[in-house]
Amino acid sequence: MPDLALTTIDDHGIATLTLNQPDRRNPTSIAMLDAMDRGLERIASAPDLRVVIIAGAGKSFCAGLDLDEVRGSESTIRRMLTRLSEVMRRVRRLEVPTIACVQNAAIGGGFGFMAACDFRLTHPEAKIGYPPVATGLSPALMAPWLMRIVGPARARAMLLRGGTISGQVAFDAGIATGLHPVTTLPEESVTLAQHLAQGGPHAMRAMKRFLNELDGSDEDGMLDRAARVSADVIAHPETQARLRERFGDNRGG
Repeated sequence: MPDLALTTIDDHGIATLTLNQPDRRNPTSIAMLDAMDRGLERIASAPDLRVVIIAGAGKSFCAGLDLDEVRGSESTIRRMLTRLSEVMRRVRRLEVPTIACVQNAAIGGGFGFMAACDFRLTHPEAKIGYPPVATGLSPALMAPWLMRIVGPARARAMLLRGGTISGQVAFDAGIATGLHPVTTLPEESVTLAQHLAQGGPHAMRAMKRFLNELDGSDEDGMLDRAARVSADVIAHPETQARLRERFGDNRGG
């Protein structure tokens, strides 16, 4: 099996973490999350780190939860949601600027990774958001991030309605911080990273820590509770029945 998360660090201190399961649109399986966690640990320990880019291989950034695992055992579901919250928190707590390069779908956990980054670049036709409300899934784990970005009223409407929005709408709402043609998106991400890498590393790290304190990103309790709410909903018989109806049975997982 190929590495599910690839890491590179160039001579300028620009690190890239690439989700690498393009044939499945880079789902947030436990294996993917474990690989991301290892990659982020390696990146965070780099002595000359300046900027981190998070990207997805293939046509999608991250299409969300692994359908096999969300239709699996309750213990698997809870482990997956716990790992997802841990990796999202690790992304947010990186002490250097972070850039999400979202070339297409950023659904569920994919939106979580996007929202955890300081800069969120995408293109007008990208699909960003959550699974359809008819699936019965809960976007609770994404709620703290979305409320910080767009405010409580708009976040409530988006979370309760479910579904996706376009990259253009995400940019207009402030969810995306940059909008570019899909063909130039990777280049634009690198250009931004090179600009940020010119900043004083001490000043950047100090500002990043302070910003996380200001917006509550260092608070563990809310994200942990959100993970439990999401796991409770996914494991509920109602949700499992809806998932089986929509995607087939996987109760042996």
